Amino acid sequence: MKFTKSPGSPRFKGEAGQVSRVLLILAIVVLFAAIITYLVTPETPSVPQPVYEQTIGNIKFTFASARDLGNTLRASQIKNTRYTWQKKDVPTTEKFIEVTINAQNKGKENIENRSWGIGDIIDSEGRRFVEMPNSTVAAWLPEAETCGDLLKPEFEPTPCTKIYEVSKISTGLKIEVISGEDNTPNGFSSDKAPRLPIDLIIY
Repeated sequence: MKFTKSPGSPRFKGEAGQVSRVLLILAIVVLFAAIITYLVTPETPSVPQPVYEQTIGNIKFTFASARDLGNTLRASQIKNTRYTWQKKDVPTTEKFIEVTINAQNKGKENIENRSWGIGDIIDSEGRRFVEMPNSTVAAWLPEAETCGDLLKPEFEPTPCTKIYEVSKISTGLKIEVISGEDNTPNGFSSDKAPRLPIDLIIY
C-alpha cells in the first residue's frame, strides 16, 4: 500500500518552507550580484561625434571638402588663369591642405560683406596653423574669391576656400569658422569674435 503526503502534513509543510527559503536566498544572491556589477563595472566613456556643421547667429557653416595637396603646389596645377605667368612650384617641408567651407544665411536680412570667414586649422594637440598668404597661393585658389561675401537670405551656400601649411604629424584636424558681432563686420578681426570648430575629412 502506498502512502501519499497530505498537503497539510508537517513533512510537506517543512519541504515547502525549505524550497521557499532556497528561492529567497537565490533571489537575494542574484540581486546582490546585479548591484555589485552595476557599481563595479566602469562606465564606457562616450566617444565625441564629429561635427561638420556649425551655426553662428543666422549663418550656417558646413564642411564641403579638405584635400591634402602634398608637399608641393605645382605650377602645372594652377587653377586661376590670371596667374598663368606663375612658372615656379611652391614647396614645403610639411604638407599643404586646401579647405572649403560653405556659408549660408538662414535669416531674413542680408548679411554684409566681411562679416564671416574661416580661421586657423587646429590639430588634436592644439597646434594652430594659419592660412597661407594670397600672395603665395592665389594661383591655386578658385578664380572667384567669395570668402566673406554678402550672404542673401536662403540663397545657395557660398564657398570659402583657403590653403594651409600643416605639420605632417598633425591629426584630428579641425577648422574654425568665424562671424562678427551679430553677423556684422563689427569685431570680426578681434579675438572675441565667435569661433566654432568644424571637423575635417582629409582626402
